Amino acid sequence: MKSEIKTAIILAVVIGVGIAAISVAFSTLDQASVANISGDSSQIDKSGFKKAPDLVGIAHYLNTTPEELAQEMEGKVILYDIWTYSCINCIRTLPYITAWDDKYSDQGLLIIGIHSPEFEFEKVPENVKMSIEKHGINYPVVMDNEMETWKAFENRYWPRKYIADHEGYIRYDHIGEGGYQETEKVIQQLIKERSDALGIQMASASSLVDIEEFEHTLFRTPELYFGYYFAQNRNQLGSEEGFQPEKTVVYKESDKIELHKFYPIGTWKNHEDSMELISETGEIKLLYNAKEVNIVTANNAELEMYLDGEPLPEQYSGSDITSENTLSVSEPGLYNIITSEESASHVLEIKVKGMGFQIFTFTFG
Repeated sequence: MKSEIKTAIILAVVIGVGIAAISVAFSTLDQASVANISGDSSQIDKSGFKKAPDLVGIAHYLNTTPEELAQEMEGKVILYDIWTYSCINCIRTLPYITAWDDKYSDQGLLIIGIHSPEFEFEKVPENVKMSIEKHGINYPVVMDNEMETWKAFENRYWPRKYIADHEGYIRYDHIGEGGYQETEKVIQQLIKERSDALGIQMASASSLVDIEEFEHTLFRTPELYFGYYFAQNRNQLGSEEGFQPEKTVVYKESDKIELHKFYPIGTWKNHEDSMELISETGEIKLLYNAKEVNIVTANNAELEMYLDGEPLPEQYSGSDITSENTLSVSEPGLYNIITSEESASHVLEIKVKGMGFQIFTFTFG
């Protein structure tokens, strides 16, 4: 067994234990929130609950206007979904959220997407509009470009769901993916509370939205950031040239590739959130462990994918691979380049043709 693969397995185990611990912590938070909604709604003491903060610092309103949204919010059960459109974890939650909108919007539920951007290109209304059209989002989306509403909620994560009852008290809080059944049960319970309070006769819902949930690989490479600011305190760039803020750097090919690190080759400009290809062509190499690989990019380029030294096999081709082992990127956002049934360690090589191409992150599943 190669030393790189041995190292991959050892590090993967360590990462897996850490992920499991975090998952338990998040699960405990959600279970505590669920416990707070049980029982007779007329007997609930809400003195310990916080009120949902106002939506502040909103740059743009999509699928609504400020006046329409303020009117819609009155007396509704509100699911606040904090997301951003190039975040794969956020994207995986959208089928559930749009299904809940279809199912419960006429029963007193209002969903508000709070789009809090991670990257500059996510602040452009046209880019967000394309994403909400792509994912079939019909509920209101507000663009929190300066992260003021994010801060008002005291949030630190993408995605995050808060659910407020019809009186505006936050009754549920879920971080990340998953928890879909318990989240929907909260929606049902709070809708019932609302109907009871308003004297509305409504048939009680029992069935839940049935969508196949993405199964994460426990041992997988963490998200890799190409921006020097975003990568602070993360040892992810393997090239000896390292990050050089706002400088143009000629990166040479490394003799050794370590797990969970990326290696640019060619002339790249170091930005705080990305790297930009300055030469006509360039390459990126990494040794990863996962079953799914995604990249977040901007600007036009042709990318050729190689896995373990061979053109990307068809059985590993991601949903956005356009032909054989090639991906054409144009719109800024997330692209799925590798999808497989099982997690494994592979050396991925991306040959880039297109001066001005920017890459922000690799994400893994």
